[in-house]
This record gives sequence, C-alpha cells and structure tokens, in this order.
Amino acid sequence: MKPLSVVIITYNRPDDALDLARNISQLEGLHELVKDVIIVNNCSSVSYQALEDFIAAHPDIPFRYTVAPENLGVSRGRNYAVSLTRAPYLVFLDDDALFRDPGALRPIVPIFDGQDAEDTDRPVGIIAFKVYYYSTGELQKNAFPHKRFSERKDWPHFDTAYFSGCAHAIRRRVFEEVGLYPENFFYGMEEYDLSYRALDAGYTIRYDDRVVILHKESPAGRLTPREKLRGMWVNKSKVAWKYLPWPFFCTTALLWSLEYLKKSGWHAGGFFKGWSEIARIPRTEKRSPVGQAARDYLRRVKARLSY
Repeated sequence: MKPLSVVIITYNRPDDALDLARNISQLEGLHELVKDVIIVNNCSSVSYQALEDFIAAHPDIPFRYTVAPENLGVSRGRNYAVSLTRAPYLVFLDDDALFRDPGALRPIVPIFDGQDAEDTDRPVGIIAFKVYYYSTGELQKNAFPHKRFSERKDWPHFDTAYFSGCAHAIRRRVFEEVGLYPENFFYGMEEYDLSYRALDAGYTIRYDDRVVILHKESPAGRLTPREKLRGMWVNKSKVAWKYLPWPFFCTTALLWSLEYLKKSGWHAGGFFKGWSEIARIPRTEKRSPVGQAARDYLRRVKARLSY
C-alpha cells in the first residue's frame, strides 16, 4: 500500500495552488509513495480553471480535486479532506507552500518509523517540517515548532509540544484514536488542540529538518483581521482550559488579551467581546487535562505553557 496522502486546502489562491500542484508532480518517488493528492477547494469565489486543466492533463498523477459545499474553515476543511483518503500517513501543506527538494517525500515514513528517536517508548504521531520564507530564504520563526527559536533553530531534529499547520504530517492512527481537528475552531490554534490530545495518547511530535518547505507568506507577516485575531485568543484560551492546569488558562487568557489589544490597535469592542466569549468557556468546554505522562513529556521538551 502506498503510504502517503498529500492534503491541500485552498481558498481564493488559484495561482499558488497551481504552483504547488506542479511542484508535487515533479517530486521523486511520487508514484511509489503517494496514494493520492487531495486538493479541497474551500468554496472559493474565484476560478480554478487553470488548476483543473493541469490536473486533467496529468491523469498519471493521483490528484483528487473536489470543491467543498461551503467555506469549511481550516479545521473542518482538513477533516473533510481526511475523510477522502485511507492512506496511513497524511502530509498537510498550505496552498502557498512548496517542497524545496525533489526528494522531500522519501524521509517522511522513516521519520514516522522512529529514526533518531529520543523517546523510543512513544511512537511518532506528528511530524513538523522545516519552513523557510520563499522570498528571502530566511527561516520562518512563526512556523518553527518551539518557542526557544534561537537555541534550536539549527538543530536537525527534536521532540516538541506542537506543530505548525502550514507544513506537517500526521499518522492516520492519531486521528482514529484521539479524533480529528476541533470543528468549533474556524481559524487558529487547532494544531495545539490536536497536539495535546496526541501527546496524552502517548505519541511524540517530532521536528525534522529533512523535509524542507518554502512558504510564500511575507516575512512582514499577513495582516490579521481583528476577528481572526480574537478567534486565536479565544481558541488558545479554550485549549488551555481543556488540557492544562487551570492557572495556565488564566495566564493564557490574560496575556493573549494584551496581545489582542496591541495588534488590533486597541480595539475595545473586540476586546470586550473576546472576554465575553472566554467567560463562557468553563460552561461550554469540557475539561480533560492531560495525564502525568504527557505533563512529564511537556517538561522534558521544555514546552511553554503559560500563554
């Protein structure tokens, strides 16, 4: 059985999606390793005809292109894509990303198999890839899966507590054991929610620089609309409430509220609306704190939990 499925969720970026499809078509081992390339058009409002024409012209490549019935957001979009394939390992890429190296697919299964494992008692459940900015070649700090960036940026691999959504791979068994991405997270922090569930189930999250991604996001960052920024604040607070000791919920909610004020231009309406949503979290979200083994793991990998 071919082990990999490559998953792309695209929304209103047809040129980037076409570039990624071309990039994937040139990878070494594609026919040997890839069961299917799932491309979900998340109900875009622009034409994807050029991508559709490219797929039609390459019937030898296992593209599976589908248009979602509505804009499902990030989490529901990924969950929808997961339902379309039975491959044992799923590789997720943002639609504005590219594999840097033609041989990028070959290390993925060996990493899952535990090459250079630090903790042989925990199978690798999720892999975080190395991400550079496409335009500058600079390592993308906000896609690096550890807060100790300066310390670890040159490490070839390490165990960690979370992963970046723009470029990662997940063992299907993780989804089967702990569930899919949280569907009430329309945008932001869904990776943290899945990370804690995977760690609590006994898996490792592994960063490995053998798979390198070029990301077209600008080094200056994307302008984050206030709604999305508020959603990230509220969702990170939900994650802390659900999986961590309650003091971390308090510090997360407080410090992220200050971050919201700073980045939103001191937008009072969104600030009070965010706190109103956070006040409802203890009534609407069930607490299921991670167990002692996961807490020991988090301490070992030097996870930052307070915000």
